[in-house]
Amino acid sequence: MSKHCPASVWRNPVHFLAFGLGSGAVPKAPGTFGTLAAVIPYLCLQQLDLPWYLLMLLATTLIGIWLCGKTARDLGVHDHGGIVWDEFVGFWLTMTFAPPGWLWIVLGFLLFRLFDIAKPWPIGWADRRVSGGTGIMLDDLLAGVYAAVVLQLLVWLI
Repeated sequence: MSKHCPASVWRNPVHFLAFGLGSGAVPKAPGTFGTLAAVIPYLCLQQLDLPWYLLMLLATTLIGIWLCGKTARDLGVHDHGGIVWDEFVGFWLTMTFAPPGWLWIVLGFLLFRLFDIAKPWPIGWADRRVSGGTGIMLDDLLAGVYAAVVLQLLVWLI
């Protein structure tokens, strides 16, 4: 097993989920692969009525705080690069009001990755200052909000 991917990812269901069903185990760009993997469940989740979609976001955020925090503690790191459950939820947040279609999925993916990588204020601040599972989730939730706002501007313009 590589240093990047702890063996526990394949044995521990909490770690497996935190590593985005294993998508975070790739050696390069795990956040991008995690976000890409989040598209697959999104294809089903986008069918939910808005109240159910928002409830799913709340539930996956709360679960994610625990999953990511526990996995980080177990691995002895603040935010292991392979923990990508936060990318899943951040992408799903980006797509909350997106119209159906692959154009919007691709744009949402690109915008979310842009804000998650660039970390403009307060995303970078949250990434550096908030610890534990909350900190792991918070920067991606903020990136999801930024990406959702820009995506909605594009919807309005197009």
